[in-house]
Order: sequence, then C-alpha cells, then structure tokens
Amino acid sequence: MINSLSDRIELNNGTKIPGLGLGVFQIPDEKTAEVVANGIKQGYRLIDTAQVYGNEAGTGEGIRRGLKENNLKREDLFITSKVWNNHLTYDETIAEFNDSLYKLGLDYLDLYLIHWPGDNSFKDSYLALEHLYETGKIKAIGVSNFQIHHLEELASFAKVIPVLNQVESHPKLNQTQLRDYGAKHGIKIQAWSPLMQGKILKNTTLQKIADKYHKSVAQVILRWDIQRDVLLVVKSVHPDHMQSNADVFDFNLDQIDMTTIDNMNEDLRVGPNPDEFDF
Repeated sequence: MINSLSDRIELNNGTKIPGLGLGVFQIPDEKTAEVVANGIKQGYRLIDTAQVYGNEAGTGEGIRRGLKENNLKREDLFITSKVWNNHLTYDETIAEFNDSLYKLGLDYLDLYLIHWPGDNSFKDSYLALEHLYETGKIKAIGVSNFQIHHLEELASFAKVIPVLNQVESHPKLNQTQLRDYGAKHGIKIQAWSPLMQGKILKNTTLQKIADKYHKSVAQVILRWDIQRDVLLVVKSVHPDHMQSNADVFDFNLDQIDMTTIDNMNEDLRVGPNPDEFDF
C-alpha cells in the first residue's frame, strides 16, 4: 500500500509504478501540456494517455516542461499509452507504438497497453507488445478493460504475463473478482474512472463517511482503493483538484467503512461493457 504520491508498487517484472497517477482522457491536445506540467509540479509521477485520446503530442510537451521546470530526469516519470482497437494486427501495433513514441517525443514507454479486448482478436497485438518489450522500447506491457475470460485467453499463448489490467472500477463496480484473479496471477488492477465520472460524489452513504474523517467523498473513494491495493489513474484539469486528490495519505478508513463501501457494488458501469464494445 502506498503512503505518498511518490510511492511506487513493484509489478511482476520488477518495474515499479506510482500507485496514484494523472490521466488525460478527454483533455484537448492544446490544453494537455499545461495539465501535465501542472500535474508533475503537484508531484504526480505517473502520466496516463492513449492513442485514441488524440493528445499524445500535448502530453509529451507537458512532460518536457515538467521535467525542466522541476529539475527531474526522464526516469523519475512513468509514462503509459495504449493501442486502439482498429490497429490490432502485429504490424499495425508496432507502427502505432512508434507513432505514439514519436508524438510523445520519448525514447521509450514505461508501460504500453492493449486498450480494449475488442472481438478477442488481440493475440497478434499482444505478440507485438512482447516483441517491443524484448527490445527494451517498453519497460512493461499490459492490458486494459480485459475481463477474466480475456485474461485466460491471453494466458493460453502469452510468454510475458501482463503487469496490470486497467479497468473501470469504483464503488458501484468494485471489480473484486477481477482483482482477486489478478492477485492470484500477478496482475495488478489499475482503476480508471475511480470517481465514476463524478456521478457518485453526491452519494449520501459516502458523504456520511467523508464527514466522519473530515474529507471529501472523492478523497474517501481514492483512499478506499489505496487500502484495497488498487492502483489509480485520476483525471483532473485543475491544480487544486489535483492537490485535493493527492491529499489522501493522512487518514485510514476503518474496516466497517471499508466494508460499507465494498457492499455498494452494483456491477454498474459508466463506460462500455468490454464484452460488447469493439470500436
């Protein structure tokens, strides 16, 4: 369990990833550089983008600004991107990775993910990720939005175990079975949309818990994830929100409150169902 914004968790290949990172989903490219630079200034060391977000160039500019302005080295940051569903052949995956690397202006990525399992046609794409991993252009490889049966299919041919599975997860979709499966096989769960795109922030049960600890509902949710060993990617465009989201290391939820939040699960999604979403 992480105890600060700079703390890292060791993945199954020895790579260490910050437990709480900044995501740039739906941020326009022309605004992304400022957001990323601000995030790095606030202490965030994990930056999560994707090919389909259309803001890898802005992300790269923000990384360069953040490194320079805060006297950091490239290895101080952990950068993730993802390949989209319409580029899942072996050659397309290689080409799209190189394009992402070019747009970001980097020599390597810390983590590269298959964004969605699509129609289960991810084998060639994952083999391409394994090749890129072997060349050292990627420090770790993984998947996103994979369900257990997707991971089992992947295990039937993969030589390299994915280090993590980035999935939608929040109190209404706690992904406990997926987390437990991942723990058994050395695959970490990383939550996207941990705040349910803001739709859960007025929940009365969570508000009562937040009042008890003199924290916000958002802080309680992020703390719940941290205490159950779920990695986090949180989107915010405002420096004050970034700071608030990171202010989760000075309290602990007791077991009663942890169980209360666990029991809020309804298997309710705000994003697509991976078994139905292609592109």
